[in-house]
Amino acid sequence: MTTAQLVAQIHKKKSFLCIGLDVDITKIPNHLLKEEDPIFAFNKEIIDATHHLCVAYKPNTAFYEAYGIKGWMALEKTINYLNTNYPEIFTIADAKRGDIGNTSTMYAKAFFDDLGFDSVTVAPYMGKDSVEPFLAFKEKHTILLALTSNAGAFDYQTKKIENKEVYKHVLETSIGYKGSENLMYVVGATKAEYLVEIRQIIPDSFLLVPGVGAQGGSLSEVCKYGMNKNVGLLINSSRGIIYAGAQLDFAQAAASKAKELQQQMEKELEKLN
Repeated sequence: MTTAQLVAQIHKKKSFLCIGLDVDITKIPNHLLKEEDPIFAFNKEIIDATHHLCVAYKPNTAFYEAYGIKGWMALEKTINYLNTNYPEIFTIADAKRGDIGNTSTMYAKAFFDDLGFDSVTVAPYMGKDSVEPFLAFKEKHTILLALTSNAGAFDYQTKKIENKEVYKHVLETSIGYKGSENLMYVVGATKAEYLVEIRQIIPDSFLLVPGVGAQGGSLSEVCKYGMNKNVGLLINSSRGIIYAGAQLDFAQAAASKAKELQQQMEKELEKLN
């Protein structure tokens, strides 16, 4: 999916919502545990109930790898179901990969070629030769961790080198990478006040923003400081949507929560227009 296609979907659906499919089998409704593949069964119902309200889904691969080969098969079935039935949806493998060049190439092949994701999250710590192998894949997107929403982000990301925060070095350096036009960045909603300076460095890039809802981030603040002329935001919500209900109607409960966010996003888009 190209960036232009993603922007078109945002305006069509009046939404820039990304739903995180972080499936903890201990939290899904009990009746699904009787299914041959409870994780995929859960995802399928969530997707069918919410696809018209969001533009992206983001499975965090740890929640699938934790269940071994069965979990990996559930992830594969999930992405195949999305690509077959809802090809307009932007898909994100939240894998946080990043290693020396030949290893990164294999990671990229796994998520882009084998599984068919549109994008993957990548850690920048090992630098250029760990990121550019992902960027070599045309019409795929690499989402670089820049300023994350967790408390530990202050351990390194906001420390200064030569009087400049590390996350700013990451942003400025990454602009020079080959294929950088396909970069997106993770910026946590709990760091909304940093978005003004971030937008000075990367005014046109898309930002994947976790932390709205369960982690206390403000949608209106993120939009105020982070939205650009092409919207430029994907706001992720995981637990607050997929675990909104635990009964037979869990998917409808998830859709209701997603609808609440979509309606707030529609108002923000009206301000932009």
